[in-house]
Amino acid sequence: MKAYLQLVRAPAALTVLGDTVAGAAAAGNPLRGRRLLLPLSSAAFYWAGMALNDWADRKLDAVERPERPIPSGRVSPNQALAVAGGLTAAGLGLARAAGGRDTMALAVPLAVAVWAYDTVLKSTVAGPVGMAACRALDVLMGAGATQARRALPSAVAVGGHTLGVTALSRGEVHGASRRTAGAVLVGTAVTALTAVSGASNWRDRFGALAFSGLYGGLVGRAQFDASQDPSAKKVRTATMAGIHGMVPLQAALAARRGSLLGAALVAAALPVAKRLSRKVSPT
Repeated sequence: MKAYLQLVRAPAALTVLGDTVAGAAAAGNPLRGRRLLLPLSSAAFYWAGMALNDWADRKLDAVERPERPIPSGRVSPNQALAVAGGLTAAGLGLARAAGGRDTMALAVPLAVAVWAYDTVLKSTVAGPVGMAACRALDVLMGAGATQARRALPSAVAVGGHTLGVTALSRGEVHGASRRTAGAVLVGTAVTALTAVSGASNWRDRFGALAFSGLYGGLVGRAQFDASQDPSAKKVRTATMAGIHGMVPLQAALAARRGSLLGAALVAAALPVAKRLSRKVSPT
């Protein structure tokens, strides 16, 4: 069981639950009733992508990360592929149950994007863009196809953050360049400012500012350290901070659209995710 939890980076799914919360808040349709299944759909897609990632990287991991479940022999390649396929089907089923065709119109492209990233795009220059598209589509899934346009700014914010984290994460093994780390840090600053803009009243603005400040502090500090010393160790730390930083960013985006309760519930996942990351690495 521990091998499978490591395969899918199980605790890291806590950082994806808020995508649909932010998308739903932006669309003016907070998650209720069956639509509460949408965060679970996001988690299933995330886990599927992690299992597929290790299946696609099994030969490279045998050299660079032999402790991972597949190269260590604890999970076979066929088992990992089956897990990825089963979780993808579960994600689609949950999305269908949550919102019918309106949600499926975005869930299907999201599933395709996950598989395209891990099997084709990841090792190319388009890799970070492919991952950013996955997270942006996940935010839009929370809004549904009919209201997707209203959630587009939130999707761009989450996608932009994902783009930076993914680009920086390429240096987890051999280190990155100062230019890359510096550019990602600038992107984080822009995202933090974007997450505050557009609030309609002082209450929403204050909530968004609080969560955006938490996001900027958590992610920005680690990325600044990486820009000064872009060694593999510093890059891994910044990547982990970037993954955890998804949570306060989602909370800020939900708060600025008036969903303070949703923002608070999303933010509650952060300490749990950070604690569990000591047992199962999210990177």
